Amino acid sequence: VRGDVRDQALLERTLGEYEVDTVIHLAAQTIVGIANRNPISTFETNIQGTWVLLEACRRSPSVKQIVIASSDKAYGAQEVLPYDEATSLQGQHPYDVSKSCADLVAQTYAKTYGLPVCITRCGNFYGGGDLNWNRIIPGTIRSVLRGQRPVIRSDGSYVRDYFYVEDAAAAYTLLAETLAARQELRGEAFNFSNELPITVLDLVRKILKLMNSDLEPDIRNEAIHEIKYQYLSARKAREVLSWKPMFSLDDGLVRTIQWYQSFFASEPQ
Repeated sequence: VRGDVRDQALLERTLGEYEVDTVIHLAAQTIVGIANRNPISTFETNIQGTWVLLEACRRSPSVKQIVIASSDKAYGAQEVLPYDEATSLQGQHPYDVSKSCADLVAQTYAKTYGLPVCITRCGNFYGGGDLNWNRIIPGTIRSVLRGQRPVIRSDGSYVRDYFYVEDAAAAYTLLAETLAARQELRGEAFNFSNELPITVLDLVRKILKLMNSDLEPDIRNEAIHEIKYQYLSARKAREVLSWKPMFSLDDGLVRTIQWYQSFFASEPQ
């Protein structure tokens, strides 16, 4: 089914025709730079798209559990780190605000209408299949494979969590399955993270080392309207869901590098 996440009639028809019982909401405009340039389209997709989907789910007799993808960006800039789920949602810039708002919309559908919704807040996803070269991990790997210096848009000191895509898929599935069995979790948010914060520069150096490259990063110091320090506590997910990541950062990066090596090797010359 192809369509627009803001198209409520389409969503209602799709949920009904396919008798969907589990919804994992991943549709979003996810690029911070695009959000800064085009805030309205980001708000429409990320906020309106969330309430339209939730309203379609509220009207559907088949939907039994819903997982909404929020983000660590929903917390905004905070003085106390790591973020836990009790940290206030206070995004200030367009992308961050869009995730704060969507997160709150999901909470109100759970608490006002009893909709079986849980919310995930994760760090920066990475893994094979991501062809957005503006992201630091795929962009760095592609540059190294081409013999080019990897570009860092910031000054390199920004701190982030990086969360491997297979861990993310397992976490979302676990949360949906647990919500199906434990309806008291509706409206709850969960951070998922390997709890290994790292600076962008150290991340790029780690990739260079794993790829046996002696290239030097090209540090541009051009980033604006971005949170400098962000990382998550996953204690609640560990204790409530008995969750833990399957992949270390190095393991995930090795698998990711191998995927891109195969991808570029198969490209027509």
